Amino acid sequence: MKPSNPGVLVGLVVVFAVITWGLLRQSYSVVPTLPWTAVPTVLLLALGEAYTGWLTRARILRRPDTKPVEPLAVARLAALAQATAYAGAAFAGVFAGFVLRVLDLLDLDKPRQDAIVGGGSFVACVILICAALFLEHCCRVPGKPNGES
Repeated sequence: MKPSNPGVLVGLVVVFAVITWGLLRQSYSVVPTLPWTAVPTVLLLALGEAYTGWLTRARILRRPDTKPVEPLAVARLAALAQATAYAGAAFAGVFAGFVLRVLDLLDLDKPRQDAIVGGGSFVACVILICAALFLEHCCRVPGKPNGES
């Protein structure tokens, strides 16, 4: 499995933002207000992934008071991290599309609320992507030191 490519993640954000913006140009008036619960939910997911990465790294490095980790479990965590990074990029693009759509309507209540919630959700998704990339990094097997052959 190859590591996630940050360029692909940025590309996903841009593509989903443009698609969402285009769709909302035609139908924003019938779309319900964005739920504020997206922000804490995504942040909790990010916290869980970052904590899992920290624990996994300690187990891979066999730090004191840790049990060895199963290789299959590490592979599953790496797959989860990669899937989360791509899903986080897609959702970040959707929230960015919402923000882009309502920028010219900020004098109205609903668009202003959508801009705040969409912006917060976008930031939360970026944090989730960073946590997923951290977990993916933590799942790597450490290489040999430079002095060893």
